[in-house]
Amino acid sequence: MGGMSTSAVSPEQFRDALARFATGVALVTAHTDEYGDVGSTVTAFCSVSVEPPLVLASIATFSRMFDTMDIQPLWAVSVLAAEHRHVAGRFAAAQRPGGGVLLTGVPHHRGTHSGALLVDGALASLECRTVQRVEAGDHTLFVGEVLAIGELGDGEPLLRFSQQYR
Repeated sequence: MGGMSTSAVSPEQFRDALARFATGVALVTAHTDEYGDVGSTVTAFCSVSVEPPLVLASIATFSRMFDTMDIQPLWAVSVLAAEHRHVAGRFAAAQRPGGGVLLTGVPHHRGTHSGALLVDGALASLECRTVQRVEAGDHTLFVGEVLAIGELGDGEPLLRFSQQYR
């Protein structure tokens, strides 16, 4: 199913319609020697399977996060709480931080299975290994087997609705 779209739906119409679907917000992170620590805010994150435990994260194909996950099969997910709104905003920006400053000023720790950074106080932390990739338009869907789950946090979830964090 490659090639140009024949849809009459504009990118703006599509974004506006999908903005009406409230989603949770997560930070996907990975580490490589080449790129250091890299992170990206995602709202397209979900469970895929319980047996085996699989999750899916949608990553923009033309991003440093994609470049990192393209060569590094190990990655991590921090499911963000409402108090992490500033973290989500930082990693959704086009000029997001990377390398040694990835989580400067944000309490965090490094995952023991993935080597990726995880946000302290996240509602959930998962360390994953890519088992499948699916190209989908301008994004790639990374399906990861969950290797470890960190301590579960309390608090209100950070949501994205109508192009705003809530």
